[in-house]
Amino acid sequence: MAVLLLGEVTNGELNRDATAKAVNAVKALGDVTVLCAGASAKSAAEAASKITGVAKVLVAENALYGHRLAEPTAALIVSLAGDYSHIAAPATTDAKNIMPRVAALLDVMVLSDVSAVIDADTFERPVYAGNAIQTVKSRDAKKVFTIRTASFDAAGEGGAASVSDAAAATDPALSVWVSDEVAASDRPELTSAKRVVSGGRGVGSKESFEIIEKLADKLGAAVGASRAAVDSGYAPNDWQVGQTGKVVAPELYVAVGISGAIQHLAGMKDSKVIVAINKDEEAPIFQIADFGLVGDLFSTVPELTEKL
Repeated sequence: MAVLLLGEVTNGELNRDATAKAVNAVKALGDVTVLCAGASAKSAAEAASKITGVAKVLVAENALYGHRLAEPTAALIVSLAGDYSHIAAPATTDAKNIMPRVAALLDVMVLSDVSAVIDADTFERPVYAGNAIQTVKSRDAKKVFTIRTASFDAAGEGGAASVSDAAAATDPALSVWVSDEVAASDRPELTSAKRVVSGGRGVGSKESFEIIEKLADKLGAAVGASRAAVDSGYAPNDWQVGQTGKVVAPELYVAVGISGAIQHLAGMKDSKVIVAINKDEEAPIFQIADFGLVGDLFSTVPELTEKL
């Protein structure tokens, strides 16, 4: 058996955290080949070759893969699929767009958010907002799945995999890149940050969200938000944590003004230490918090920031 793993490449750089966790998840299934695709992908391929557990790296450097369009990347994976029994990717925004297309082109099912690999045919994945774990056994000749990286530790450094070129596949020409709107930030990336400070509806406004950002900056943390805060316009969409947002598992998660709906808990309950700040002592968030502070966030958070 062999595994083809799509590396997470953004602007020519490898997201090592997501890719290394995915490698750790699939290495027991056979030799792991990491595919790095992009307009510039050679440095990403070099970084992938050093991950322990990687047997080989394929690099597809072509302008066709420069704007993270799902259709040409899916066509590339399918063109390489013949030699592999398992085709996987970390469950990032890009992979969630690409992998269902790969499965459809191969006429197999796709397994999303795999949280445990039992054997070559059997996998676990969370359902019902993480309140139950589903065990799935696939009879497909090729298994296509995405990996919930929060459930795995990252593979270490020290590999020395070979790097070779992969020919570009025919462009399906089903979509065209128009433009990107990217939010620039010096803060850690949300899904790989060791500390996260999130704000909810209780923050009250976009202007008041600065309280959350100041605390995050003091802690060297990423900033997150509940869906209620995002829907209210307090925070941008890419900060959303939860069932329909990003799944995080940092060492420290600080939830400010977040009541704790199950959809939000599904995205952060695997955090090592959870701190909740809320004026409602009956808020569900306190049921899973390691530390809880009942109080007005507009006085407690600035005081906490000042003391830090």
